[in-house]
Amino acid sequence: MPRDDTPDAPAVERLQKVLAAAGVGSRRACEDLIFRRRVTVDGRVAQLGDKVDPATAVIYVDGERLVTDTRLVYLAMNKPRGVVSTMADEKDRTALADFLGRVEERVYHVGRLDADSEGLLLLTNDGTLAHRLMHPSYGVPKTYLCEVAGPLRRDVGRRLKAGVELSDGVARVDEFRLVDTLGRTAQVELTLHEGRKHIVRRLLAEVGHPVSRLIRTAIGPIRLGDLRPGRNRQLTNAEIAALFKAIGG
Repeated sequence: MPRDDTPDAPAVERLQKVLAAAGVGSRRACEDLIFRRRVTVDGRVAQLGDKVDPATAVIYVDGERLVTDTRLVYLAMNKPRGVVSTMADEKDRTALADFLGRVEERVYHVGRLDADSEGLLLLTNDGTLAHRLMHPSYGVPKTYLCEVAGPLRRDVGRRLKAGVELSDGVARVDEFRLVDTLGRTAQVELTLHEGRKHIVRRLLAEVGHPVSRLIRTAIGPIRLGDLRPGRNRQLTNAEIAALFKAIGG
């Protein structure tokens, strides 16, 4: 009997079933979305009866990207202070993988936080999204809450927005505000799309306010919220769609 070397056919399914499995709504509701021309697949308006491969189809609902590949994982994590931003550490220090016991897929961190910093990290196995989020040309902003030496000088925000000369060139913040004053320290929040190493600490030190604590509270549209240190959570469909929108995808 001859051997069958024919490649496996794509695992195509009815579009409304794929949408429902992704959490868009009931199959009947998804059929209505398709009927109303609110769904596109691979750049064309979908029709009732269409079948798709959920692992490869590029699907948009009301202009927002919907990820239907069940192999892809998107996580938000609150990295505790003292944890290195690697999945495994050759010096046997506490690393990110130590907090991901129930995550079956192999994921990677998007960007880094130094060991003394804490807060929001994104982890995923979607290499395309990770690359774009880290690439400076996409300009995805990041927000930080910092405790700095005070009292705060009145011109700090203006100087940071205008640009500060560092050893590797000028850097500036997009937004800056004073959150609170606590004796000889101050809490400030700043947003920037720079990705250079230790950029926040270097900027604040250069204007005379070294950082004693740094927490990243947002990456683009994703916020840390009340996620506890060491915990992670899956991103919602709306958050994933917002990330794709942030990178123009």
